Amino acid sequence: MSEWDSEPKPGWNSPTAPSEKSSGGSGEKAKAKEWRLIEKLVMSMQAEQRRSRRWGIFFKLLTFVYLFALFFMLKSPFEEGLSGVATDHTAVIEVSGPIAAETEASADNIIAALREAFENPAAKAIVLRINSPGGSPVQSGYVNDEMERLRENYPDKQVYAVIMDIGASGAYYIAVGADQIYADKASLVGSIGVVSGGFGFTGIMDKLGIERRLYTAGENKGFLDPFQPEEQEEVAFWKDVLANTHQQFIDQVREGRGDRLADDERLFSGLLWTGEQAMGLGLVDGLGSTGYVAREVAGYPETVDYTRRASPFQDIVDRFGVALGSGAAEELIQSRLELR
Repeated sequence: MSEWDSEPKPGWNSPTAPSEKSSGGSGEKAKAKEWRLIEKLVMSMQAEQRRSRRWGIFFKLLTFVYLFALFFMLKSPFEEGLSGVATDHTAVIEVSGPIAAETEASADNIIAALREAFENPAAKAIVLRINSPGGSPVQSGYVNDEMERLRENYPDKQVYAVIMDIGASGAYYIAVGADQIYADKASLVGSIGVVSGGFGFTGIMDKLGIERRLYTAGENKGFLDPFQPEEQEEVAFWKDVLANTHQQFIDQVREGRGDRLADDERLFSGLLWTGEQAMGLGLVDGLGSTGYVAREVAGYPETVDYTRRASPFQDIVDRFGVALGSGAAEELIQSRLELR
């Protein structure tokens, strides 16, 4: 064998040839794998984009539906005009819950409903359906005064107050502005008095080592400060204020009820009575429900609700505790004057 023949021939018997061929195959597989990963990633991104678009459309549609529903809810039913009701009926106005500004039983809401009922020729009679423990003497006084004015301007329309579970204090202040008052035999009626309450924090401040620093211009500007000890002169002055407000309440009850009131010194002591007892004392004229009064007393059995209620948006805010928080802070800091 020649020397030439004895040398290995690359490409045929060279030991390096198979490894070069194998290396080339592995590179192609790696590249194919990379392309599959890239393709999978691109498809995944496309799917994610499609999902995002679908969710975007869904949330936009949901927002549109919510805004449309909110707009529909915020439209007061009174905007369509109860004055357009042609059938003769008894107008019903709810006085429910605490009587105070910014509540459903505020003077603004009650007076607006009263005016609409009086101005509607089809509303032949008006019922104030009362279920309230009382509240602000100012708000109650506004309603009572407006009822007197409207009754003078519309003498043919009778106003009835119907007390449900409770018609006490400021609620009864409103009721005496009606021509007649009705209640259930078990209703709670009366509480003709005035109350003011607060808290004193001096003891706990001393224990905690807290010092009160109050700067005023005017010797009585820090009047009844709950963080300072009571001054008897200030307490006596405040009791005079309460007594004056109480007398205003008594005068309105006497004017509204007249000689129907019994000669009983307990009437104006702040006590509560059942409807049955209240009828004997002249605080109410009879026993009966709203339906009974509309049907049997007023003579117009069909009833139409004229009540002005808080907007749904305000109700949502209240549910989140805004009103509760502000009310709690006010209760802790201020003395409040209430008819109850």
